[in-house]
Amino acid sequence: MTYPGTLLKRQQLMAKKELGQNFLSDPNAAEKIVNKAGISDQDLVLEIGPGLGALTVHAARQAKRVVAVEKDTRLAGLLTGELSLAGIDNVELINNDILKQDLETIAGGEKLVVIGNLPYNISSQVLFKLVECRHLVKRAVLMFQKELAERISAPPGGRDYGRLSAVIQYCATVRTVSDVPAHLFFPRPAVDSRVIEVTFLEETRFSGEKERYLFKVIKAAFSKRRKTLRNSLAGSELGIDTTQSRTALENAGIDPARRAETLDVDEYTGLTEALWTMCREGENDPHTDQDR
Repeated sequence: MTYPGTLLKRQQLMAKKELGQNFLSDPNAAEKIVNKAGISDQDLVLEIGPGLGALTVHAARQAKRVVAVEKDTRLAGLLTGELSLAGIDNVELINNDILKQDLETIAGGEKLVVIGNLPYNISSQVLFKLVECRHLVKRAVLMFQKELAERISAPPGGRDYGRLSAVIQYCATVRTVSDVPAHLFFPRPAVDSRVIEVTFLEETRFSGEKERYLFKVIKAAFSKRRKTLRNSLAGSELGIDTTQSRTALENAGIDPARRAETLDVDEYTGLTEALWTMCREGENDPHTDQDR
């Protein structure tokens, strides 16, 4: 593939800062990332934000088929040409925002291997979307700014541990694949990147409405992370007051004076059980559906 700076200059284009565009410019690094993704000729690969195709070409040469979703219309046209020059014919390019894209349609009954160099401004949203659609995903090998990757796998107790950490660790295992220094990108970003593999668990403690309630509990807890759990849960979208919050926390064996970042995943699921039971027995039943 052509060096990103050269290709963009030839087309009189510039990377869009508002889309978080930093293109991987080292073909060896791109090949290494794809190899570590373990893609086989039986795999349907979803690439998020292919950009100028650094990962796309290597993935296409290993996969059965690649569906690449690119929001930037300018780049979609460039990538089509680059793939043609490389003799690649098993890539379907979709010009769309991945956050608006229906993944069921792409999967078509198959499991997806998801890859991508994710822009910082939508990284968290993409992960939440993959969690929601994880029944379609075999595994995801994704590149993030290193700081965000550290937050995803951070243990409880520190400032890096947050809502995203708790949600991902509830339903997946996370493994560091490799670090990618900033100088291997064009334009060069201010920070290094990290590639991680997210493998979703086949079974989790909750499903359906109860799992969605768990995610609401985690969101409420971290919405005011400087406050105690008793106060952050009260007045949130959970619709409970401080008395109910304290009661649920005590029923779950959690000190109401603790803060969100100190709870591990098991404590969040225990708290959810307590809140779910309390609310269903009271007047503010969180859901009308039966627990599934």
